[in-house]
Order: sequence, then structure tokens, then C-alpha cells
Amino acid sequence: MDIRQLEYFLAIVDHGGFTRAASVLYVSQPALSQAMQGLERDLGGALFHRIGRRAVLTEAGRALIEPARATVRSLETARARVAAVGELRTGRLDVAAMPSQAVEPLTSMISSFAGRYPGVSVAIKAAFTARDVVEMVRTGSAELGLLASAGPLPDAEVSAHPVGRQRFVVVTWPDGPLSERTAVGCEELAGLRLIVGQRGTGMRAYVDGLRERGVRFAIAAETEHRVSIIPLVLAGVGVVVVTEAWRGIAEQAGARVLDIEPESALDIALVSRRGELSPAAREFVAHATEKP
Repeated sequence: MDIRQLEYFLAIVDHGGFTRAASVLYVSQPALSQAMQGLERDLGGALFHRIGRRAVLTEAGRALIEPARATVRSLETARARVAAVGELRTGRLDVAAMPSQAVEPLTSMISSFAGRYPGVSVAIKAAFTARDVVEMVRTGSAELGLLASAGPLPDAEVSAHPVGRQRFVVVTWPDGPLSERTAVGCEELAGLRLIVGQRGTGMRAYVDGLRERGVRFAIAAETEHRVSIIPLVLAGVGVVVVTEAWRGIAEQAGARVLDIEPESALDIALVSRRGELSPAAREFVAHATEKP
């Protein structure tokens, strides 16, 4: 069964017979009859009593009318929605993002994109690690992903579109350790109490790397909930190393943000599935990666 057969069936019903339906559909009557015979074989029963030139619906034919109309309407709706997305009047785009990058640059990306295409809704899906982002894009759970990487950007399973870099910074409370400074050396974190993220994240990889180089510190708290980072810092639990995506929020909350020297940064990229993208995803990538 295909949609063409259902459209032909409804044309016969609506126009009162095979001859008129064939004329309206611009097909030959033998071709129309053949299509109906195929539909009847698929359904396992006759749809019409053929009486001379007339076609009278059987009980099975009458039962098919409502679901056939619903199916044809659904296809017409789908075609209209696809056309609308093609022109980016409406639609939805799913983006998987790591927590820090969901703060920034994703906020700026969506704000700018929404200014051009206000009818397209962007759904943000949570992913804790770069591997999570790649897997969600690869399997189709999200069409695009935003991730941070300390090493080469992934390109084996997905396509990577670089969008910038984010340096690491230290966030402390107003009268906390190092709060009178604007920049600190990474070795000056020795002896401090740190708030860290879970393994597999960029912020955790950075502090683990410090420890491997001999910088000793205490872990005051380990959190998977990024929304708790700034409150924990402001409560004096410890300082935290995060990317500068957090700078604006931290400073607005009253925390102090210090650059780390020498500079160490993560590469930020949008990733997409290989092959053809939806119009919304294609425009989002183009808009996010265009040069200012």
C-alpha cells in the first residue's frame, strides 16, 4: 500500500466513479483500475462493487474512507511543515550541550539565531561529557552538539565545526583566597580547597592534570550539578576552576573571577551528524561559524 493508492481511492469516492476520477487525476482508467486492484490485494478484500460504469462501495470500502482521509491529511500536513522548515518559518532543532558550553557560547548562538528565525524552537539536551555529545549526535538523539575538547576535535563519527576557545579561570568568593588578584599562576592553587566536577569533564581534567604535575590541593566538593558551583563558592566551600563561560554569571553573583597563567584553554565546537542536515541545523551551523 502507498499513499498514491489511497489518494486514487478517495478520488473515486469523491467523484463518483473510475471515469471521472481518472479524468481529475490525469491518469488512464486502466492505470487507475490497476492501482485499486493492488490496494484490494493488500487489504485482502474488495473495495467496490463494479456495476456497469458505476462503482459502489463495499462495506470494506466504506470502512476505509475515514482512515484513508486521515492518512492523506497527515501527509499533507507533513509536507506543509517540511516546506515551512525549509523556509525556516517554523520547526524545532535539538542541540546536545555540555553544561559550561550551554551557558556560553550556546546562549549567544541561540539568541542570535532566534533573531533571524524566531519561528524555530531550539531544544537543549543535557550531556555531561564530550563523548556524551558525540554519542547523542551519532545516534540521532540530537541533530547538533556543542562540546569542549582539550585534545583534537572529534571527526571520526561526526563532523566538527570549530567555534572558538575558552580559557580556564578561577572563581573565588569576594574575600576568599586570591580575591585581591586579577590573575594567578596555576601553581598558586596548591594548598587550596577546590570544588571539582565529575570525571570526563574539562574542568576535572584540568585540576587532575595539576595534581599529576605536583600541585597539591584538597577537594572540598565534587558536583555533577553545575548550578551548584557558584552557590558553593559564595558559601566559602572552596574555589573552582571553570571555563570563562561562567565569567558573566559569576561576576553578576558577586564572585571574583581570576585568569590562570599560563593560559590553558579548551577548543569549542559544534558537531553534526555526517550527511544532509535539516535546513534549521544547516543554518544554525552556518550562523554560529560565520566570521564577524
